[in-house]
Amino acid sequence: MTSSKNLTHSQRLAERKGDHIELAAKARTTSVEVDTRFDYEPLFFTHPSAESTWESRFLGFDLDYPIWVSSMTGGTEHAKTINENLARLCGEFKLGMGLGSCRALLKDRSRLADFAVKRFLGSQPLFANIGVAQLQELVAGNSLAQVHELVKMTESDGLIVHINPLQEWFQPEGDRYTVTPLETLQRFLDSVNYPVIVKEVGQGMGPRSLKALLELPIAGIELGAFGGTNFTLLERLRGQEQLSREGFIHVGHTAREMVGHLNALPVRGKEFIISGGISSMLDGYNLMSRLKANAVIGMASAFLSPALGDYDTLKQFFLAQREALLTAKSLLTVKEDF
Repeated sequence: MTSSKNLTHSQRLAERKGDHIELAAKARTTSVEVDTRFDYEPLFFTHPSAESTWESRFLGFDLDYPIWVSSMTGGTEHAKTINENLARLCGEFKLGMGLGSCRALLKDRSRLADFAVKRFLGSQPLFANIGVAQLQELVAGNSLAQVHELVKMTESDGLIVHINPLQEWFQPEGDRYTVTPLETLQRFLDSVNYPVIVKEVGQGMGPRSLKALLELPIAGIELGAFGGTNFTLLERLRGQEQLSREGFIHVGHTAREMVGHLNALPVRGKEFIISGGISSMLDGYNLMSRLKANAVIGMASAFLSPALGDYDTLKQFFLAQREALLTAKSLLTVKEDF
């Protein structure tokens, strides 16, 4: 068999035309399959090059692309490999990164190496991560200095606080909120001199919660919307029965719905990470374009599998995502109707 790389130009052309004839029937689409979110504008398009960027500004940091590697893992066997690979990626391509939960470091620094990745990012933003349940405990014990030390020891530029009442409820060993997350955040923010982002972990937030967050002195909100990794479902899959709670797995708000809520509220200078249910760069581009505030696209689980391997695997995965985003930016215009 002749290798395709050894074919002449005319032979390759003939082979390609043969492929077209053979695959034409399989490649048919119907009008109901069209993506109605965009106007397709081929007259204004150029293919992205290896040097193409989409320079963005987020929380005072310069990014080459409006992409944020969202919080994923911490304190596990593979955390060091995952975090170092992701941090290298963010350093090389000038992205932002959130660490997975740093809860373990509050009482034990033996796994600090899992989170010590700032050296790979250089000047790119790195945010530590802690749950509001831990903040509740530290507020009650007048021990918030531990949180500030956590940010310092991880060399982070700020802190992400995750709110996850349903996950905690489903988790047999989960924490219980004895005061509302809003009250905990209000008390915590009185002692903070670094940027804070608040997020949900897979079910998003409704308009009342978003409005309350927008009134707090935080830097931004990560949507963590319904449609991506659902940590309530994850706890259900750990093997606990909890059948009486099953319906709560499907409670929440999609990223599209949350963008609509935010567009109807005064955002008060806040910035946003659009995450949750972002299955492709087309999803991210669509919602980022529709949000009437500064935002970046947050991706977590999509990066997880390639980050477990060698760095080159992760890099190639990112390059494909980058090309898709830059192509969307040049080729597609988001339609005005929502």
